[in-house]
Amino acid sequence: PARIVWCVSVQAKEKLAALAMPANAEKILKAPVTAIIAMDTEFYEHLPELFPHTDARSWFVGNEALAQTTAFRNSSLQGAYFILAARALGLDTGPMSGFKNAVIDELFYAGTSWRSNFLLNLGYGDGEKLHPRAARLDFDEACQIV
Repeated sequence: PARIVWCVSVQAKEKLAALAMPANAEKILKAPVTAIIAMDTEFYEHLPELFPHTDARSWFVGNEALAQTTAFRNSSLQGAYFILAARALGLDTGPMSGFKNAVIDELFYAGTSWRSNFLLNLGYGDGEKLHPRAARLDFDEACQIV
């Protein structure tokens, strides 16, 4: 379900930055590339081609809640894999929320079934300005063994 729009031009990044929180807008404008990680809410239309061994399309047609939940979950996972791949190639990544999804959807995806999930800056950060790793919860605070 993941779909990606690569904002590379000054015009595209300015349009995107205008819809982000001020701190995020500055990052968008400075990044070489900002990707809009989106989801196709009608991803199931491609399942006969991509998942041909069963009629998976029928699981989602007429079940908007299931299609929406699946599109969001899987586009998030695919976006996370994308981040790992970019980092493996040596790129710095900056995933972001804090933007006007509905307006981005209108400007970038009008007339389609695509909807924005999150933004991702890609490039090589200034090591002097990168924050050290933030604190993490201890295992017992974040996990349960049952």
